[in-house]
Amino acid sequence: MDMQRLGQRAFEYRTGIVIGGLLGLFSGGIIGLLFGAAVGYGLQNAFSGFKLAALNPQQAFFEATFAVMGKIAKADGRVSETEIQFARDVMARMNLGEAQRQRAIELFTRGKQADFELAEVMVPLARLIRQRSTVKQMFIEIQLQAAFADGDVSSAELAVIQSLCASLEISFRELEQIILRCRAEQAFHQHGYQQPGEDPAQLLADAYGVLGVERDAGEAEVKKAYRKLMNQHHPDKLIAKGLPPEMMQLAKEKTQEIQAAYDRIRKARGR
Repeated sequence: MDMQRLGQRAFEYRTGIVIGGLLGLFSGGIIGLLFGAAVGYGLQNAFSGFKLAALNPQQAFFEATFAVMGKIAKADGRVSETEIQFARDVMARMNLGEAQRQRAIELFTRGKQADFELAEVMVPLARLIRQRSTVKQMFIEIQLQAAFADGDVSSAELAVIQSLCASLEISFRELEQIILRCRAEQAFHQHGYQQPGEDPAQLLADAYGVLGVERDAGEAEVKKAYRKLMNQHHPDKLIAKGLPPEMMQLAKEKTQEIQAAYDRIRKARGR
């Protein structure tokens, strides 16, 4: 376990470590402090395991999605109407029932609270999707969309996103690539690839950004990037790996955007 991961685990279980350490210090000095901290860590880890057993990947993903969305909305100190509307739009696109919608609202509200800790939802999610890279990526993309809701990603929002990536063991380089693609998707969508009269050159530049390739990329590289992204965002595959079924529409929209970008590039190249 590297030092960053070790530090993160210590932070996640700090309550158990501190309480156990203090009890140990009072009863056994320095040795007791170390022993108590280890016991406290173990007990809190076990308790987290019990909580984890009551969840499944879909439920953990759902709960983390809206709680973290609230955290990001509050990151700048004030939740804007645009950010609230984005959360509402996600709920509408998921076609949630009344009970699920109320739960999503409760989670979003919880995420906005000053005492909310990301570990509450990220520890179980990270464990349940540890080996599911495409689901991890989809989670980060949804949160980046939330961050983009009121403009570009602020430094406070980026700090939250980076913390999420640390929990999910997503590298900084991977995050950079995801941010670049999401920023291009945002622009591609806003410029309206289906609307006449838009700047073709700008749309084409955005399309290359959506696929994460340079404008001078060869045909084979463009096709490879397209196929990789389509495979990563395939709704059925994502649901099989832990994406809540209600979020199938979000995955479909992703594949539609990727397909539209690829078609734009092929058209520009006369294919």
